[in-house]
Amino acid sequence: MYSKSNRSLLNLILSAAKQQSIRQQSNCMAGMEKFGLPKRLQGSTPSVWNEYIALAMQYKPLNLGQGFPDEAPPSYVMDALADIAKSENPMMQQYTRGYGHLRLVQNLGKLYSKLVGREINPLSEIIITSGAYEALYSSIMGHVDVGDEVIIIEPFFDCYEPMVKMAGGIPRFIPLKPCKTEGSISSADWVLDDTELEKIFNEKTKMIILNTPHNPIGKVFNKQELQKIADLCHKWNVLCISDEVYEWLVFDNIEHIRICTLPGMWERTITIGSAGKTFSVTGWKIGWAYGPANLITNLQMIHQNSVYTCPTPIQEAVACSFEVELGRLDSPDCYFRSLPKELKVKRDFMAKFLQDAGMKPTVPEGGYFMLADWTNLEKQININEEKDKYRDYKFTKWMTKNMGLQGIPPSAFYSEQNKNLGENFVRYCFIKKQENLEKAAELLKKLNK
Repeated sequence: MYSKSNRSLLNLILSAAKQQSIRQQSNCMAGMEKFGLPKRLQGSTPSVWNEYIALAMQYKPLNLGQGFPDEAPPSYVMDALADIAKSENPMMQQYTRGYGHLRLVQNLGKLYSKLVGREINPLSEIIITSGAYEALYSSIMGHVDVGDEVIIIEPFFDCYEPMVKMAGGIPRFIPLKPCKTEGSISSADWVLDDTELEKIFNEKTKMIILNTPHNPIGKVFNKQELQKIADLCHKWNVLCISDEVYEWLVFDNIEHIRICTLPGMWERTITIGSAGKTFSVTGWKIGWAYGPANLITNLQMIHQNSVYTCPTPIQEAVACSFEVELGRLDSPDCYFRSLPKELKVKRDFMAKFLQDAGMKPTVPEGGYFMLADWTNLEKQININEEKDKYRDYKFTKWMTKNMGLQGIPPSAFYSEQNKNLGENFVRYCFIKKQENLEKAAELLKKLNK
């Protein structure tokens, strides 16, 4: 037993130890603050993809949310990669040229020189990137400085805004809005307000990001719309990043016009493409950007100090695949011609079963996504079971959990101030097996019953 004096001393020791422990924890916490997100990244949130992939893994729905094909790509594309993996040439398994595998940039130079009507230097005017995602990142980081304003057309691919913020830029948003709400709605009915567009350009504007064919609406900007943007780029000396990853996926004899082909726009445009979208191999993560050498140089600086080079075997396989298509570019057998024909049938099938279910689809002119207004179904479901802030999140999560059908909430593709513009819609992907589209139609029939 301790004496009274010993107990007092012990209490003092324990109290001192406790206070020291609190100070140490406090100092540790203060030290940990040093390792938090840098200021340029604060406010960043997990992407919709992380959340909805986890949701799909948990509930195992029919996934029409993510934008990838569930059918095999052309056999010659897969065979090319298999042959390269077994190649006796040891250099096929080693580093290749940092700015792009020579065979691939040469084939892209041949293709785009023909498409844009000017000779493109494959060594200085094309760069190969880790998917179109990195092409966007290198374009934005390589050209946007602190305080520069960047115009983003809404809805937008959700990486545009955080990339601009990471570069220290200031995003300025302008939404596409449907000019009609009744009857059959086409993606062409979603338009920019000319007055709003003119007002958003100013002396601080460094860049505008254009996406055509558009994700998620499917809009293919026509020549008049592109010329309006081009005129404002000229007036305010603005760079255009043209995200054209769905360039081959255009329907109904509509023409995809590359904005870099308009007078005076080659000098101020970086155009972005994707092997994943072109050959239906999204997991290969090979993209590219092309434009004048003085603009591409900035991308090279970012690329060489982050990614450095992309996988040699995959670049070689993409190069071989382009050689197949370059030999039949104007033939109906060309994959760039046949795939849109197949997708048009699937697009029309999806538009019909969404309409039959009570939704109002926007029929896309390009790409492989379809927006649909779901609000007519609201009386048949209980979205308030979900605790999310935005109604489209509630709808898509309810459908995933209760109907086994997953879409993506379009408000994820809007700025905070304009998320309400996407809340009445859901985005579905139709580059899926016909049997899976038919399953989706049956699931929606059950909802109506």
